[in-house]
Amino acid sequence: MVGFKATDVPPTATVKFLGAGTAACIADLITFPLDTAKVRLQIQGERQGPVRAIASAQYRGVLGTILTMVRTEGPRSLYNGLVAGLQRQMSFASVRIGLYDSVKQFYTKGSEHAGIGSRLLAGSTTGALAVAVAQPTDVVKVRFQAQARAGGGRRYQSTIDAYKTIAREEGFRGLWKGTSPNVARNAIVNCAELVTYDLIKDALLKANLMTDDLPCHFTSAFGAGFCTTVIASPVDVVKTRYMNSALGQYSSAGHCALTMLQKEGPRAFYKGFMPSFLRLGSWNVVMFVTYEQLKRALMAACTSREPPF
Repeated sequence: MVGFKATDVPPTATVKFLGAGTAACIADLITFPLDTAKVRLQIQGERQGPVRAIASAQYRGVLGTILTMVRTEGPRSLYNGLVAGLQRQMSFASVRIGLYDSVKQFYTKGSEHAGIGSRLLAGSTTGALAVAVAQPTDVVKVRFQAQARAGGGRRYQSTIDAYKTIAREEGFRGLWKGTSPNVARNAIVNCAELVTYDLIKDALLKANLMTDDLPCHFTSAFGAGFCTTVIASPVDVVKTRYMNSALGQYSSAGHCALTMLQKEGPRAFYKGFMPSFLRLGSWNVVMFVTYEQLKRALMAACTSREPPF
């Protein structure tokens, strides 16, 4: 057995809720530069046609984007929006991941054998619910990651300033900009991510190919990351563009998607695919492995504190 030993007592909903938020924050700390590179690549060329966008591209590839940012803006630019990102994960991942098993049990009426339909329904529910809780933090995170482009001045000086400025200039609705594509994205992401992880892990355990420890968690998480990236990239690009857009630039998320298609072609929906995959793949590995270990560590700590009689 690699890592903490599984306890006889299953983890409580509270342990899952806190463990998911903490594990997601740890994963964000490690993979945040990849997420920032993804955002920069996704918004690149949004005001130009496909030919001009390719000719004048400032960022090329994951490594090229990271190196360009470090050279022109300094290493700290890779962590623009980290505070809002951690705020987002603590509220967002706690709901969408931490409550997934509880919601799945609700849909299966307590049955231990959950079908694919119940898993998909649970993933969609917690994904959409998480957006309702954490949308303002996601807007601020994306704005921070996108700012300081093309030698322009900084739009926001701090996380608190970003919340205040957006609310003052765009109204309260500005903090909830992009909620519709974000709900769609996270319902899709949650289904692809959690359900795929669930299914791969169950298949490996049932076939006795692996035991329930780190190698199994690593393999399941990596597979979930790849599937999620392929399925969710188009919605993710639209969400990023729409959240970062100036007031009045797009009338809706649908208008944003249609403008992208007309000006940049279908390939625009997979802009930043490689950093998305690198980020989601590595994020999933770190998050799920940490989450599984945290659940076991917290339950071991809880049971060791209980009296033996």
